[in-house]
Amino acid sequence: MKIGVIKEPNFENRVAITPDVIDPLKKMGFTVAVETTAGDKAFYSDKDYTDVGATIESRDSILSGADIVVSIHTLDEDSAKKIPKDKIYIATLSPLAFPQKVAEIAKVSFKVFSMDTIPRITRAQSMDVLSSQATVSGYKAVLLGATNYSRFFPMLTTAAGTITPARVLILGAGVAGLQAIATAKRLGAVVDVFDTRPEVKEQCMSLGAKFVEVEGAADASSSGGYAVEQSDDYKRRQKEAIAKFAEKADIIITTALIPGKKAPVLITKEMVDTMRQGSVIIDLAAVNGGNCELTENDKTIVYKGITILGNSNLPSTQPMDASKMYAKNIVNFLKLFVNKEKQFSINMEDEIIDACLIAEGGSIRHKATLSLLGN
Repeated sequence: MKIGVIKEPNFENRVAITPDVIDPLKKMGFTVAVETTAGDKAFYSDKDYTDVGATIESRDSILSGADIVVSIHTLDEDSAKKIPKDKIYIATLSPLAFPQKVAEIAKVSFKVFSMDTIPRITRAQSMDVLSSQATVSGYKAVLLGATNYSRFFPMLTTAAGTITPARVLILGAGVAGLQAIATAKRLGAVVDVFDTRPEVKEQCMSLGAKFVEVEGAADASSSGGYAVEQSDDYKRRQKEAIAKFAEKADIIITTALIPGKKAPVLITKEMVDTMRQGSVIIDLAAVNGGNCELTENDKTIVYKGITILGNSNLPSTQPMDASKMYAKNIVNFLKLFVNKEKQFSINMEDEIIDACLIAEGGSIRHKATLSLLGN
């Protein structure tokens, strides 16, 4: 079977398949065709691909001739129409954030798999693109904070005096939050972490952070690592606790997302007003409205001397490694479809495959997406 790798939109630097996974794919029985210059922005040349056995083809040739088309972002409607009805399309479609886009893609009748609907179970960890890319986001968020911050991160003792370390407040201790903790500690910051899930306290503390506890949170153990809706009383106590730490924070990194819903506002305008000039807020929930009331998606604003970054695609800023991680996720996902004899089949009894097949035959089958579309 032939896998076709499509060049991403202009705003994206990553590529879905990297040269280092071509050999594993060939051993599984696949051939790989890559759109011309698809890997250039991730620093993988066409020659890098041909050197390991892939072919370089035009976009139209791949769309019409590949058995499986792979990308990161959703194809435009014209490109999707060029994929034959009996083929497969794999991407990260964010159906709960962009249900209308999924509805447009679903009309074309081929099988549509969305990598971000992979269930967060032990067996699926090696395929979890949300986790792999969140690792990049958490790491880069701290570096952006350090770059935009008006002072040093670590404590420095110099002939000119002692510089106190920066205080970093991280809201949400999922994959991105944990990576942010580790990176901020490496840079020498003092780190405070807030999360509604008490079970992550030990992880945060093992990385050197102080865990901020607010009792009475709704159980989030079955939410796949995401935030869940909380009671009004809890939100009030949560707000009071966060406000105390936000006032002292030099850098705030927010990561709280609720699938299919607007991101919860954790940093209000009043809290920002209490922060000192030169401080920085990095909002990783910007694409869903932001955890900071003042966040603007894909924009950097300065409010009363405080820099607020709403970059919703930080993995694209580290395209080489982010692409490698995404590509390995794709390879591990494709292993579900290939048996020892290198025969390809779609086993709908597999809970991972069943969860990821969001559309086929011209119809959406993903229940949460159908609900958002009013069906």
